Amino acid sequence: MVLAAGGLVWNRHPKRGLEFVLVHRPSYGDWAFPKGKLDPGETLEEAALREVEEETGLRCILGRQVGWSEYRDKAGRPKLVVYWEMTPRAGTLAPAHEIDVARWVPAGEALDQLTYPRDRELLTRFLEVMASANP
Repeated sequence: MVLAAGGLVWNRHPKRGLEFVLVHRPSYGDWAFPKGKLDPGETLEEAALREVEEETGLRCILGRQVGWSEYRDKAGRPKLVVYWEMTPRAGTLAPAHEIDVARWVPAGEALDQLTYPRDRELLTRFLEVMASANP
């Protein structure tokens, strides 16, 4: 099993409302949340924070675990990706590593822009939790 971790990096924009960081990976041609595989000896939480910073330039505060995705990677191996909510504390949003675009996207647009149904489901569940916590 391939283990990976990532983040739903979010903030509240004064005019656009709730927005999330999405990244575009040219090698896959997809839009997704920042994520990546664990390095040897690394915890899921450490990997999530490292991968988000490597791919977006943002150093974040780790929040609660918000879900996971299970699927087969391009090599056919089972893969588990665990996600945490994150808020930026430092850095400047910019693409890096295997990413050519990293940007803030309003929640409704993010649901349309995400490539994979599993990511849209994760975001939908997160938005439902946010709505119930802040009616």
